Amino acid sequence: MVDWTLKPLRDTSGAVPGPVVVVVMDGVGVGPDDAGNAVTQARTPTLDHLRRTAGYGQLAAHGTAVGLPSDKDMGNSEVGHNAFGAGRVFDQGAKLVDEAVLSGRMFQTQTWRDLVGRSTVHLIGLLSDGNVHSHERHLHAMLARLKQDGVGRVRVHILLDGRDVPPTSSLTYVDRLEAVLSELGGDYKIASGGGRMLVTMDRYEADWRIVERGWKAHVHADARAFDSARQAIETFRAEDQGVSDQFLPEFTVRPQEPMADGDGVVFFNFRGDRALELTRAFEEGEGFAGFDRGRRPDVFYAGMMQYDGDLCLPTRFLVEPPSIDLTVGEYLARNRVTQWACSETQKYGHVTYFWNGNRSGMFDENYETYLQIESDRVPFEQRPAMKAAEIADATVAAIQSGAYRLLRLNFANGDMVGHTGDLKASIVAMETLDAALARVLAAVQKANGAMIVTADHGNCDEMLQHDKKTGAVTDQCSTAHSLNPVPCYIWGPTPRALPEGATLANVAATALHLLGYSRPDDYRPSLLS
Repeated sequence: MVDWTLKPLRDTSGAVPGPVVVVVMDGVGVGPDDAGNAVTQARTPTLDHLRRTAGYGQLAAHGTAVGLPSDKDMGNSEVGHNAFGAGRVFDQGAKLVDEAVLSGRMFQTQTWRDLVGRSTVHLIGLLSDGNVHSHERHLHAMLARLKQDGVGRVRVHILLDGRDVPPTSSLTYVDRLEAVLSELGGDYKIASGGGRMLVTMDRYEADWRIVERGWKAHVHADARAFDSARQAIETFRAEDQGVSDQFLPEFTVRPQEPMADGDGVVFFNFRGDRALELTRAFEEGEGFAGFDRGRRPDVFYAGMMQYDGDLCLPTRFLVEPPSIDLTVGEYLARNRVTQWACSETQKYGHVTYFWNGNRSGMFDENYETYLQIESDRVPFEQRPAMKAAEIADATVAAIQSGAYRLLRLNFANGDMVGHTGDLKASIVAMETLDAALARVLAAVQKANGAMIVTADHGNCDEMLQHDKKTGAVTDQCSTAHSLNPVPCYIWGPTPRALPEGATLANVAATALHLLGYSRPDDYRPSLLS
């Protein structure tokens, strides 16, 4: 039986009478001050002021510090917000899938046994080694096992990355996949594909047209046809020079073959946010309203993991997701401490679903308020301000209302604009974020509160690639997350240097500390301890 009681601090000198605000600057890391760092090139008087006057330190935000397999793995918004909300580190999707594949446990599940009984198996997912949403080695292992288990016909539907990996690297992964398919022999081939930001991988219902393009290509084989995936990519690049892989249009590979009743389908992404909408398109009945699916074939659908445990989506999956419990949000709700969460569409699920341990909905509607501000449907580099001003407006109003003790918000600019590879736009994004942050800080100060300003991972701090041998910055743009630590500023009653060796998981206990509560026994310590 869980004791949900939050015990008061013995020494309350670090607590504040007003609200505690946690600001996540998505994708803002601490990197070298070089030509590719949009953070250091931007004019950020608010962050400069906090650096001089607030407690400051750096937090580990990648690799094993956030539950990923190795320290070569970039952090991401999903695992970052899991760590913020959980106060502890849980093994995450990439690591869990690695272990399930290597041990063979994934291939012993009832879901896999049901899958291999199908005449045709379709594998849909992000083709790269970014290890944020997927990894090509998982796909290659699944293909080999399908062959071993006697499946005669396999179709692979590839989503091109260019975001968690170099922007025009897709042919590297396509060629490796084609080599695997050739070695396996038989009727195994690539059937369709497209860039992840135009095809299939929408999230938070920001733009169902993205999923509709993928549905038509993958399910109905209704898209521009080519003789190979390589031909499609090379043609699109010739027609739109400079286009990143993530924005390549949908395509099919001849002969065009729609999915049929009785086929098996696996979405091999392990991360849930960009897998949920296609999952709903496959699993929801007549009430589905995302787009007109046309005829929906009767297929056996499974996810690499269950992407939403509360909604039980999908109903069938290959690897058990991390079981994250006892989150700070649930502790506060059970102790009737009021909470407020806000972001724009692109990151709304991160300050709600992921923060709450991959749980949809609220713990107690009487003590929680969630606000989503709709994101613009334009390329982020064209409007790098995004919704920072509107988020600041809403946060200031929430602080002034006096209704909330803990407020959390996410400014998406650093990550979403950083992913475009546009350095100038990312500098503007940082300057917009900084201006919005100034308004939030002023409201916190007036309300006698405290504020934690940090980030979930790096991105716009490394907009140009570095030479792997020398480490020198190159002129090649980078659209991926960085391996850099993230900053953490704590504006409150007693500024102090923050301890070394801390991670994102220390933020939950720190917020409780500022509210006047001791941390649960298994939480990482407060940064103010």
